[in-house]
Amino acid sequence: MATPYVSEIKMFAGSFPPQGWMLCQGQMLPIAQYEVLYALIGTTYGGDGQTTFALPDLRGRVPIHFGQSSGTSNYVQGGTQGVEQVTITSNQMPIHNHAVNCNSAGTNQALVATQTTPINNFPGTESTGAGIYETTSNSTMNAGMIGINASAQPHENRQPFLTVNFIIAFEGVFPSRS
Repeated sequence: MATPYVSEIKMFAGSFPPQGWMLCQGQMLPIAQYEVLYALIGTTYGGDGQTTFALPDLRGRVPIHFGQSSGTSNYVQGGTQGVEQVTITSNQMPIHNHAVNCNSAGTNQALVATQTTPINNFPGTESTGAGIYETTSNSTMNAGMIGINASAQPHENRQPFLTVNFIIAFEGVFPSRS
């Protein structure tokens, strides 16, 4: 393997970091012991900048390039966003239709026709002899007529993934700016 740049991050399928590398797990390091690495990443990922600094923590994270491209947010280096689960509210749901469960007199019970043959142009009547229909156009229905389909329970919000280690070089070549 070629000599890495200090602060270079790679995906690594091994269960331990090779010599000169550390796992990217957000651990705090003493500046005095890792001055070269600190010179490159500073406190971008944490630490007090006096005696400690932190490595990036890529556990449960997908790395993205910092900056802003057309139509995206501005991503700051070292920033984190996103959650593993989200709860969608009714305000976030798209407009959609539901079947209506009709009943009479604003009650929350369905009436079953007891008459099996049409009478007076109505398909059936309930046990009192009343037709199962509404005589007024555009009548307001009981709120229970349309059932609630949202339960406000969180659901997983992760893309498919394969877990590997991310490692960062603390030994190697100091990168030049040119």
